[in-house]
Amino acid sequence: MRNRRNLELVLLVFAWALGILGTLQVGWATGEGTPPRLWITTGTVALIALVMHLVVRFRATYADPIMLPVGTLLTILGLIMIYRLDVADARRAQLNDAPIPTPDVYSQLTWFAIAGILFCGVLILLRDHRRLQRYTFTFGLLGLFLMVLPLAPVIGTTVNGATLWIRIGTFSFQPAEIAKILITIFFAGYLVKTRDSLALVRTKVLGVGLPRAKDLGPIVIAWAISLGVLVFQRDLGTSLLFFGLFVSMLYIATQRRSWLFIGFFLFLGGAYFAYSTFGHVQARVTVWIDPWSYADTTGYQIVQSIFGLANGGILGAGLGQGFPNLVPFASTDFIISALGEELGITGIFAILLLYAILIERGLRTAITCRDGFGQLLAAGLSITFALQVFVIVGGVTGLVPLTGLTTPFLSYGGSSLIANWVILALLLRISDRSRRPDLSKVSPDDAMTQMVPRVSKS
Repeated sequence: MRNRRNLELVLLVFAWALGILGTLQVGWATGEGTPPRLWITTGTVALIALVMHLVVRFRATYADPIMLPVGTLLTILGLIMIYRLDVADARRAQLNDAPIPTPDVYSQLTWFAIAGILFCGVLILLRDHRRLQRYTFTFGLLGLFLMVLPLAPVIGTTVNGATLWIRIGTFSFQPAEIAKILITIFFAGYLVKTRDSLALVRTKVLGVGLPRAKDLGPIVIAWAISLGVLVFQRDLGTSLLFFGLFVSMLYIATQRRSWLFIGFFLFLGGAYFAYSTFGHVQARVTVWIDPWSYADTTGYQIVQSIFGLANGGILGAGLGQGFPNLVPFASTDFIISALGEELGITGIFAILLLYAILIERGLRTAITCRDGFGQLLAAGLSITFALQVFVIVGGVTGLVPLTGLTTPFLSYGGSSLIANWVILALLLRISDRSRRPDLSKVSPDDAMTQMVPRVSKS
């Protein structure tokens, strides 16, 4: 049974080489050249990727060989663009005779190292993903606690109108990023036990099969909690992610389309309630419908994003040759816009293809998994990636209202980067368990059998 670890190593080297070329391009285009810190940064990235590969090789030998290189390449692309924005910020500070700000790329590289350590820790300490099922309700309670933690006095912090952060001294963190992992584990453990009752159809309304009234409780509770997040934290992105994740996993567990219809109508009802009740929701929808009328105020961010994408065109302005720093929060919420300006629509398609590959490999892991809990967990973690990418890319391009979610692996920020690498580690652990040959079912005679090439009579 081939474990394809050598293929993984080759793809990692290829991703690292692309990172070097991209960084050199930024240096040449901006006049920064190739300072020594460039080689220190690329060497650190190579070391982190190599350590993660070695842990996968020896602790998750049969895991999927594609997911780790794809996650690494996306992280490298994010580091390149953050470095590019650092150069632009330094140039602006020099022109204004202001102090040069500390480069964000160093912070992101530090978070990448921490994420790599946690990635390795998950694979080393968690030998079997099924152990997580024992703590289903513990993870659920802990996840809900983390979601409401930013509302706590003193440590809770509001940034850009959303109460998402906790701050202790100079350290800040976004608990919802870790909460989404814990709640996904809870959903998987809960649904694998209750999916038979949730799949029962008692009545039909307009041809849509409806479950028993008491079985509607879980989805109504999930709907209410997602509305609570929207009301009290003003976090539209986490609210959509939480509810969409639960409905998707509920459908996968029961294979009942009625849950999708119920979830859709609950979403419409919640959206109408939020729009008619909360001013910040109305503001986002109004700007989404007509950003040009608010180009100098609340619509400035999305308008600058659209201008940047238009400036990039098909092939982009080139790394280091655009003006991505004109978009506020370009390294976090709008890093897709920054990449789109300098890599063009072709580069955006390539990035979306990388996400599609990552999500497809995760869903394939769910299909091949031998236990129900692993199937639901792998599917839920993959759907988490898919929902985040859809919501943030849709918001940047004007397809849906802006929500405030971060782009997985690309965006600047330690909370998001750590959470996404932990998700990737869990997917690789499930993949290793699913792809590993079951030697207990192989007889000694079969194990000794060898393939003998057929000799041609000619």
